[in-house]
Amino acid sequence: MLAYLLKRLLWMVPLLIGISLISFFIMHLAPGDITTSEASFNPKASEESRQKLRALYNLDKPVIVQYGLWVKRMATLDFGTSFASHQRPVFWQTKDKDGNITLGMIQEALPITLLINLLSLGLIISVALPLGIISALKQNQLADRSITLFVFIGFAIPGFWLALILMYWTGVQHAWLPISGLESMGHENLSGLGQVADTLKHLILPVSISGLTGLAGISLFVRNGMLDVLHQDYITTARSKGLNENRVIYGHALRNALLPLITIFGLSIPGLIGGSVIAESIFAIPGMGKLFYDAVLMRDFPVIMGILTIGALLTMIGNLLADVAYAWADPRVRRGVIK
Repeated sequence: MLAYLLKRLLWMVPLLIGISLISFFIMHLAPGDITTSEASFNPKASEESRQKLRALYNLDKPVIVQYGLWVKRMATLDFGTSFASHQRPVFWQTKDKDGNITLGMIQEALPITLLINLLSLGLIISVALPLGIISALKQNQLADRSITLFVFIGFAIPGFWLALILMYWTGVQHAWLPISGLESMGHENLSGLGQVADTLKHLILPVSISGLTGLAGISLFVRNGMLDVLHQDYITTARSKGLNENRVIYGHALRNALLPLITIFGLSIPGLIGGSVIAESIFAIPGMGKLFYDAVLMRDFPVIMGILTIGALLTMIGNLLADVAYAWADPRVRRGVIK
């Protein structure tokens, strides 16, 4: 198992380089750069000033040279400095000669996105698993049909539309929940417990939107997996031995029904960034999604490449965790890995 993990980790290096290479060249195929957005805010900007700006950011060099400079910095975990006027580091904090620390943009945004999506994932698992199990056990009954109807409605409702409706109903019409940001005015004056409660209150809407739009598909996968497993011979044998029904369902059937779901969860990790673009933009949450959206609008290449690289790394880690979890859940896979 250890040799398998080491082999997978070593393969991640050339794979990450290949992904970054493709992403870098595709990104430069888009028309315009940072000088385009800078000139749009200043109509009097001359062509000479734009060329000086391009030279400052090495945008006047061939794309392959720009990529080489970027890879050289990335090898030391230095994703460069943002093209924006604040000139903040893209990935990690830096310290100037006076000892002042400037936080990296990804360092500041990534924990927020991970928190929102991990809470959403917890909501999805806690709701989708029971719904899928009940739907499978009550096949073709009222409970099954009701859950199936809920699943199809969940598939059909656009996430951004549901977010706007809930924002208006809970935030504007009734003022029950905040509809933007992660902190209320005067947040710093609250006690420690009060600050946590205030942040959690701001997280209710974005976490609920991400959870509600994601649990529909997961519950359907659980239902189909359970239906497939419940008709297997070993389940009939377990019941014929007089085992408790709960042990049959949760000890034997559910564990094997979750095998396809493990892969789905592993492949859904890239959605921690990609899927958060809309939600974080709507709710004005300073996470990776909003950071990526703003960077694309500004043609801020270092920030875009930093986020794409982190997303690719999360994807590979997700696939690795899915394979390890698969081996844990299925002894046949585990024996194959050991060989």
